[in-house]
Amino acid sequence: MAQSKENKDLTPKRRKFHFDYPWISAAVPLVVLMVALSFAHPMFLTTSNILSILRQAAVYVIMGLGMSFVLMTGGIDLSQGSLLALVGVVSAYIVENSGSIFLAILAGILVGAAIGAANGVVVSCLKIPPFIMTLSTMYLCRGLTLVITQASPIAITNSSFKWIGGGDLLGIPVPVIIFIIAAVIGQFILSYTATGRYILAVGSNREAARLSGIKTRWNECKVYIISGIMVAIAGVVYVARLGAAQATAGQSYEMEAVAASVLGGTSVLGGEGGIIGTVMGAIVVAIIRNAIVLLDVSTYYQQMITGAVILIAVIVDVQRKARAAKKVN
Repeated sequence: MAQSKENKDLTPKRRKFHFDYPWISAAVPLVVLMVALSFAHPMFLTTSNILSILRQAAVYVIMGLGMSFVLMTGGIDLSQGSLLALVGVVSAYIVENSGSIFLAILAGILVGAAIGAANGVVVSCLKIPPFIMTLSTMYLCRGLTLVITQASPIAITNSSFKWIGGGDLLGIPVPVIIFIIAAVIGQFILSYTATGRYILAVGSNREAARLSGIKTRWNECKVYIISGIMVAIAGVVYVARLGAAQATAGQSYEMEAVAASVLGGTSVLGGEGGIIGTVMGAIVVAIIRNAIVLLDVSTYYQQMITGAVILIAVIVDVQRKARAAKKVN
């Protein structure tokens, strides 16, 4: 007997795999790069080189996490690179003059949180476009860093502090452990707290979020504070790894953070993003830098490659959102 229409409609259908998952945009180039470079250079897949890539990726991951939260609301933080330099100088100065690692880290985090709060308050309350506000903060932080250092580097002699950036724990680089912890906390905030849901809601439709009772200004301010704190942590790791703080540190690093975030599936239009994708995106950025060194390519091409990565990721993001909108309509 023929199957009835009602029963036929209830028959499970095989699901087709599709590329609508945000992190796919980072996973695909990550796999392609690793396979290609493993054939291009015999040193690429060695344990020492992989650990070096992850150690370098730590700063990009931590900054990218902060940038992702900002992008999810439809904003952007162009002050990250300059703030990283300022935090590095403050932390290096304090640890060298007081010898207290705790005080140096705390001071750096407070500076990052303060700059992030300033960005957030002006953007959310005074309605200054994020691009303009954070561009201004970028120059202010860089100028303040130059004034403090007088353009001279601050050498770090405290070996315990330098262990944060160059040490290992059970064979794992300390910066890698730090970025894993940061990523886990970021994932928890985004997936299991009201704050994470509110941030995505603000980015999706600010007016609808406001009408539903969400404090849009406060949640918009939060993401810039999160960004500032993440940059502060990255700044401590950065100067601890280099063993010196320089006024020129972190130049264009905000673009690396944007590349990691967007490549990882965080939408530049807001309302969508993920932590896993950002981590993958940051590792892709670090692999590109590593490949430039291994293959003896001029560093002048680095900015071009980063720009191309951002452009391609944005195009993929916009096209993916356009396809999703068509399916809804």
